[in-house]
Amino acid sequence: MIDIHAHIFPRISRADAQALDPVQAPWLKVISPDEGMIMKGDSEFRPVIPVLWDPDLRVADMDRLGLDMQIVSATPIMFGYELDAHKVAGWAARMNDLTLEYCAGHPARLKALAQVPLQDTEMACREASRAMAAGHVGVQIGNHVGDRDLDDAQLVEFLHHCAVNQIPVLAHPWDMMGGPNRMRQWMLPWLVAMPAETSLGILSLILSGAFERLPRSLKLCFAHGGGSFAFTLGRVDNAWKYRDIVRQDCPHLPSSYCDRFSVDSAVFDPKALRLLVDVMGSERVMLGSDYPYPLGEEKIGQLVSDTASLAALEKQRILADNAKAFFNLA
Repeated sequence: MIDIHAHIFPRISRADAQALDPVQAPWLKVISPDEGMIMKGDSEFRPVIPVLWDPDLRVADMDRLGLDMQIVSATPIMFGYELDAHKVAGWAARMNDLTLEYCAGHPARLKALAQVPLQDTEMACREASRAMAAGHVGVQIGNHVGDRDLDDAQLVEFLHHCAVNQIPVLAHPWDMMGGPNRMRQWMLPWLVAMPAETSLGILSLILSGAFERLPRSLKLCFAHGGGSFAFTLGRVDNAWKYRDIVRQDCPHLPSSYCDRFSVDSAVFDPKALRLLVDVMGSERVMLGSDYPYPLGEEKIGQLVSDTASLAALEKQRILADNAKAFFNLA
């Protein structure tokens, strides 16, 4: 089994964070051997566990779970898209080096995705190529930069760079819509806004016509099962058929673009997984857990393995084969 959606948070010192931004940049406070806290300046952001910064503990847990490989990526708070691009370029390079260091002791079990200063296209392209040459197997990006969604011309330019340079891309939702006033409790930003953010990223590429301008060689995967995309695709197709403002930039039925991207399997329900496979095809779904965060899959791969409506070949594709092809793994 190959898990393509799993996060780390290296031992980022407070001095590292202050060099980027003393208020916004994150750092790690290790409280005990079993407990840590992601900090932003003096403020606590999220309690975390040591597998995020200790690769030996992670691999031991992978053995317990029966996982052969994890492709690890930054916790999105590490992106820094809202900060000065020149500073973030150096920060991203430093984080990418730390991610490779995290994987170095277990090269057959852990592979790395890079982060980039996505707010500056030239710098982002440069760092993506440098990171791939250094040993990363792809890049992880957020689904937007401020008010710019993935159909923004500069973000499309970055995706084009990844397509022509064979750099696989994982798009992850972050900085969720809605704001604190409407989503004050019950983890609603994660339960409502996160699926919406992911769907927005997909639809921005489809309805803008961006996929018409991007090479078919682009390897692009959306985390969290593509969010609400699969369930609402019929609504989108219907709107395209009957409203010219929906199809003005999109020459083909929206559902016809499902062969242009992939999704992970983090949907937590066998009927939802069956729908996702029916919409995307089993060749475009990959095992993803969101490990080790609390809303991730606790027993990684169990949903795929236990979904009776999936054939053995579909399970094999989702659990391993698709990831091998997508990330060019030996």
